[in-house]
Amino acid sequence: MNGFIGKTATAIFFAGGSMMVAGGCYGYKDLVDPCYPDRYDYAARQNVKQCFGPQVQNGHILDQTIWNYDFEPGTANLTEGGKAHLTYLARRRPVVDTTVFLQVAHDISYDPAAPDKYSAERNELDNKRTKAIQDYLSAETAGRSVAFNIVRHDPAEVGQSAVSVNRSVVGMQAGAQGTLMRGASGGGAGGGGSGVTPQATGR
Repeated sequence: MNGFIGKTATAIFFAGGSMMVAGGCYGYKDLVDPCYPDRYDYAARQNVKQCFGPQVQNGHILDQTIWNYDFEPGTANLTEGGKAHLTYLARRRPVVDTTVFLQVAHDISYDPAAPDKYSAERNELDNKRTKAIQDYLSAETAGRSVAFNIVRHDPAEVGQSAVSVNRSVVGMQAGAQGTLMRGASGGGAGGGGSGVTPQATGR
């Protein structure tokens, strides 16, 4: 039995050697992936970035958007909030994004008997609001030579109902529980005490 095993091992050894001679010499890095696990970590990061990148870009565009509520209803007059938003955009660091988006006007009345009038009035109001934005940004960045490009778009306003959030907060606070511990106290030979553990429920 031992002779058979020894002969088999010798045969395998010489067979492997002859294969290496015929096929060339191989080192450790020729038989394994020398970039493991970096190669696969990089591929995983790229997959995450491909999904995360568009979300970041969409969020940035919405942050660069001047909404209907940044104007007085039905006019091109900027509210104080609208001016503050434009000032924030004009001071963005490390560099100002010169593309500012304007939500198309939805705060004008619609007459079913005259749909063309509605679109014409909305286009006129959008033009006035575009000029109002340009004028304010030019005044805000005077001396810095920043040229802004106003692009109209019509995104849905992003938000979440505060009702569900309020319920979560109230439920969290109402469900908090605590325990007040007071250890046993003892006196001399004639006195003693016992532990009291009242339950307290509160915020």
